[in-house]
Formats: sequence, structure tokens, C-alpha cells
Amino acid sequence: MDYLMCLLLIASPWLFNFDAGGWETWIPVAVGVSGILYSLFTDYEMGASRKLSMKTHLWIDGIVGGFLATSPWFFGFADYVYLPHLLFGLAEIAAALTTHLVADDEVATRGDAYHQHRESHL
Repeated sequence: MDYLMCLLLIASPWLFNFDAGGWETWIPVAVGVSGILYSLFTDYEMGASRKLSMKTHLWIDGIVGGFLATSPWFFGFADYVYLPHLLFGLAEIAAALTTHLVADDEVATRGDAYHQHRESHL
């Protein structure tokens, strides 16, 4: 999902017709490119180098999402366009807040082991 969101961010100025060439255009492009870069270094199934913890990755997602969501007002282009930046930023924050730190199959395995351990001590 990270890479797909980043590619959508990079293409969004042209997809949603707000490619005027200023901050409104280049902020989502920069956020998308940087997201691809730190995703490549994240310790998860889609990471290439796995130097960055998933917890750190999610913190970056949340901070970047807040930046993206507020950028139209911070950089003064809200009168031209704001909704894509706001929605993408809120989506990044929501993803950061709801993403599991371990894979679902690992959670299931840990849960099964916990229940087996509890049952053996009852």
C-alpha cells in the first residue's frame, strides 16, 4: 500500500488537475518520492534494505501526513487547491494509526501460542 500511495501522490497534480508548478504541485511529488525512499529502507516485507523499524516508518507517515494535510494553508495555496492534500494527508495519518506493527500471520501465531500456554497452565 505504501508504494501505491506514493505513486498516486506523485501523479496526483496531473491526475486531479492542480499542476500549476508551485508548492501545490511539488509538495505531493516530494512526499511521494520520499515515501518510496523510506519504504525501501523499512524493515517489512516490501523493504529492500530493512534498516528502518516499522514503528519509525509509521511515525514518519503520521508526521508527513500532518504536513501534507496542512500544507495548503501553511504554503498559501488553499484558495487554489486544498482537498487532495488534506485527504491524502488524513489518509496517511489514518494508515499510520491503524497499521499493525507485526504481520497478521505473526499476530495469529503469537495469539495461538499464548492461548496454548494459558491452557497448559489451567
